[in-house]
Amino acid sequence: MLRLLADENFDNDLIRGVLRRQATCDIVRVQDVGLTGADDPSVLAWAAEQGRIVLSHDLATLPDHAYARIGSALPMPGVFAVAAASPIGQVIEDVLILAECSDNAEWDGRVLYLPL
Repeated sequence: MLRLLADENFDNDLIRGVLRRQATCDIVRVQDVGLTGADDPSVLAWAAEQGRIVLSHDLATLPDHAYARIGSALPMPGVFAVAAASPIGQVIEDVLILAECSDNAEWDGRVLYLPL
């Protein structure tokens, strides 16, 4: 099962929906690990240290910072970038499929846009 980190502005309804369907899903929020207000590079660095894929609605800047880490040969465990206007049920389903049917190593250095 994937290890996930929800960015600060990630929709808590999505997190609750994922956990309702799969209570054992390993997902933590930026707020839960003391990164409230942290900038994107700091969030990505923490995620890399902890081996967690970042869930984010920030399509404008976070992917660019992720690609910059890759370009600098820094570890980047992956980003799942979710358009804020995406259907909640579809995003929950996609996150669950990815969490249950892949492992963290498959997403190293990748940015995936959801819904699939």
